[in-house]
Amino acid sequence: MANAKTAKTSSKKVNPALMKPLQPSKELAAVVGSSPLSRPDVVSKMWDYIKKNNLQNPENKREILADDKLEPIFGQKKVTMFEMNKHLAQHLS
Repeated sequence: MANAKTAKTSSKKVNPALMKPLQPSKELAAVVGSSPLSRPDVVSKMWDYIKKNNLQNPENKREILADDKLEPIFGQKKVTMFEMNKHLAQHLS
């Protein structure tokens, strides 16, 4: 029975709403570019930027330390990786 259940979850369909291209705000465009992107693409580009600029807290990798470009998006100096999507949603339309 367990195998049938795991087979179902692995063939799960991607929610088409997540793939819809959204327009980033001016603040977010400074990091991910100004062309419309899907939510997963925005998150991926954000992580590329965070890693390239070494913005993860070395003591707690779940924390993102905002630089001058990220602070207007997050509204604070530090957020957790789990809070990041909530802040990104406010900058996508």
